[in-house]
Amino acid sequence: MALEGANIFTAVAKQAVNQRGNFSVALSGGSTPRLMHRMLAEEPYIFENPWDKTHLFWVDERCVPKNNPASNYGNAKRDFLDRVPIPDSQVHPMSCDQTPEQGAKKYQSEIMNFFRPKAEGFPVFDLILLGIGSDGHIASLFPGQPAVQEKKEIVLAVKGGNPDVNRITMTLPIIGHARHTVILASGEEKAAVIRSVFEEDYVPRMPAKKLVRSLGM
Repeated sequence: MALEGANIFTAVAKQAVNQRGNFSVALSGGSTPRLMHRMLAEEPYIFENPWDKTHLFWVDERCVPKNNPASNYGNAKRDFLDRVPIPDSQVHPMSCDQTPEQGAKKYQSEIMNFFRPKAEGFPVFDLILLGIGSDGHIASLFPGQPAVQEKKEIVLAVKGGNPDVNRITMTLPIIGHARHTVILASGEEKAAVIRSVFEEDYVPRMPAKKLVRSLGM
């Protein structure tokens, strides 16, 4: 899975740079993508990826210090950011230095300023990488929370998950507009939720199912 993820990352990066001049990608946290992240700092990926034209964003972040093991940015920094030749100005972490609500608004502005979409349009990432929880959550969009139903704002402050802390997360509208969306899942405990995501029966509380439906899968 990690190998396939690294291959997808590299293939989409090359295609994006060839077609549009840069590569925009949003990463998720958790334990699932970490082996893939470490692979990106090794051969052949460290040499094949166009790091000088890559812009890294985050799908969600826990409002903890960057050196905390729960920090998505902190883990990515340790796993590969410190070892690949990407300019610091092209790394766009979420920040909870102020309140989560202020951090969400700031990150939304940063995304909008980077993409500058047309009026009423949504930014379009080249690639968004997601994990999935056993409850069907993606990003920090948890079943039953109002953020799952958001249709306008692209970044929100939320609270929940494990650990149960304040978070900043992208919402389904921007996730669903990406050119490529990949959900990484492994392990027997994820089998049931993956099965539910792709079954016909609609589970309205499951954010992953809502995303898959919006993508027409």
